[in-house]
Amino acid sequence: MPELFGSDAYAPREVAERVQTVGVAKARLPLPAMVMLGMLAGAFIGLGAMGFALVTSDPTLGFAASRLLGGLVFSLGLLLVVVAGAELFTGNNLLMMAWADGRISGGELLRNWAIVCAANFVGAAGLALLVWLSRHGQMNGGLVAAKVLEIAAAKCTLPPVEAFFKGVLCNVLVCMAVWMAMAGRSVVDKAVAIVPPVTMFVAAGFEHSIANMYYVPLALLYRVDGLTSAHADAVGWAGLAANLGPVIAGNLVGGSLFVGLAYHLIYRRARP
Repeated sequence: MPELFGSDAYAPREVAERVQTVGVAKARLPLPAMVMLGMLAGAFIGLGAMGFALVTSDPTLGFAASRLLGGLVFSLGLLLVVVAGAELFTGNNLLMMAWADGRISGGELLRNWAIVCAANFVGAAGLALLVWLSRHGQMNGGLVAAKVLEIAAAKCTLPPVEAFFKGVLCNVLVCMAVWMAMAGRSVVDKAVAIVPPVTMFVAAGFEHSIANMYYVPLALLYRVDGLTSAHADAVGWAGLAANLGPVIAGNLVGGSLFVGLAYHLIYRRARP
């Protein structure tokens, strides 16, 4: 099929095999490497989230322009994860394919998800501390910090059912971005594959668990400075926990079932 359309990208069936092979390698990474790569991924997503807050803090931008430009900037996070190499919990939901094919055990799957998710939190929160110390939030007359507080408050007060389904939709798009990036043979290919779906999930206001691990700790640090905004009192560790529970569950369903398992059934289970 690639020859028919004049493309040198991997065909979907080849992508399925590549995703499974990579999944086996990811599941069996040594613990120190898995933790360090997980921390890097959390920081990378945090950099994308930082860019989103910077862009959307500009009140002169219209709603659609603000959301789309913010989503475009946020794409930096997944680009860094895929191109530079890191272990991201939401992308690693695609390990479901290797498990469904019997190439990794359930224990290896859950070990990867648990360790990588925890390491992502450390990396995202660590970046939040560095951003706070750099006084980045004072840009644009303090509107950047105010925007972070607004974002964090909205996440901490999000109803659980809404958070779950926003998490599902988010990770369908994230895992499709990773899937399509695996079809590319160059950095340019991967960038072209990643940017549109990531821009869309961010612009649509869907929920990415690792980005939330950056926003809420940073908002709490801004509250230490005495900054406040509407509903800022809702920002807290309890609010973060209430958000992460349904969002992580939604991310898992969207990435592992609607993308990973679906493509396994299409390309791997039915293979000759």
